[in-house]
Amino acid sequence: MKPLYWTRIQLHPRKEAVSSLVWETIEEPEMDFDEFVQLFSKTAVKEKKQPLSDTITKSKAKQVVKLLNNKRSQAVGILMSSLHLDMKDIQHAILNLDDNVVDMETLQVLYENRAQQEELDKIEKHMKSSKDKENTKPLDKPEQFLYQLSLIPNFSSRVFCILFRSNFSESMSCITRKLDILQRVCKALHDSRTVKNILGLVLAFGNFMNGGNRTRGQADGFILDILPKLKDVKSSDGAKSLLSYIVAYYLKNFDEDAGRETCVFPLPEPHDLFQASQMKFDDFQKDLTQLRKDLRVCTLEVEKVCKVSDEDNLQPFKENMEDFIAQAKSELEILDTQLGSTHKLFLELTVFFSVKPKTGEKEISPNTFFCIWHEFSSDFKDQWKRENKVLLKERLKAAEDSFRQAKEKASYNVKPKQASGIKAKLGMKI
Repeated sequence: MKPLYWTRIQLHPRKEAVSSLVWETIEEPEMDFDEFVQLFSKTAVKEKKQPLSDTITKSKAKQVVKLLNNKRSQAVGILMSSLHLDMKDIQHAILNLDDNVVDMETLQVLYENRAQQEELDKIEKHMKSSKDKENTKPLDKPEQFLYQLSLIPNFSSRVFCILFRSNFSESMSCITRKLDILQRVCKALHDSRTVKNILGLVLAFGNFMNGGNRTRGQADGFILDILPKLKDVKSSDGAKSLLSYIVAYYLKNFDEDAGRETCVFPLPEPHDLFQASQMKFDDFQKDLTQLRKDLRVCTLEVEKVCKVSDEDNLQPFKENMEDFIAQAKSELEILDTQLGSTHKLFLELTVFFSVKPKTGEKEISPNTFFCIWHEFSSDFKDQWKRENKVLLKERLKAAEDSFRQAKEKASYNVKPKQASGIKAKLGMKI
């Protein structure tokens, strides 16, 4: 229990009771302290367990049987030393799908280092041959460890299913996040009024600059690859670029919140565009195909475990894994539909901006399309921040000037004009 740091009072027999003490009349009642213990007990300190290697009996004999090669034996030995667990903890975690003591990372390492069939055959052969024989050399610790792992009912199949269930959720979330970014960026570029306003400015200034040119003038649009090059088009004195001029013009003429904290960046964020540029629809398809394949393997492993397990070890594995498989199939169908709609949305966007595939490409790739927008958005944002700071300073200066003028006007007093005519002089004499 947590301590209560008080100063105690102890009652002693008194010769003369001048006045009674409250403590003399109080008796401690009988109470149920279960809830109190839950509320005020100390946080239990986890028992510091010895390394797993120390829990395996070390033979007194000087010689032991080594069935593993040196490299493999050393790797298993290091693993045993790093795991501060009991074998019963590992068995409990696997049979009850409990990751409170043995986490997924540990299970992954155990699964990767499990005994291969060839190794297990050698170990079991030695165990049988040495049974009931005196003075037989015992197995080395790594071999004992692998053998004890193999005694956990359906160790390999169960751990594979547990790990797949954990990784499946993470993989699905990762794909969903990427598709959400792609959809958000595609919709912003397709529907945003501010994006269209900026492209309209580029078109207007470009047409003006190309006026009279037969091949470049009077354009109705332009290939997007010019966007990242706007920063390289300099003014006559070299002080400004075409991009910085367009940004300043946009803020002054299209954005009512320019120079204020409420001013919103008018293009998709460069970070989102960069992430979108790194995605490939072929990779999404490969990931989903692999997940379906692994789910089929997991289903077969679950069926195998359920078929050979006795009643005591069947639950909660059977119920949990069957629920997971049913949900996983449904989630894969939903994600497959989402991937199809996102792909369609992207292809419509490339048509929308008149972007054509590069030579050798069947269709335009997200990298080809979004790299242009990422570079343009990054350059635009740098200039946008600078221009906003300039406008903010101008607003502050204007506000300060207005305040100063108002203050000066309030402090200016008009003295009344004194009368100086004959009537005023006669009035003064009276």
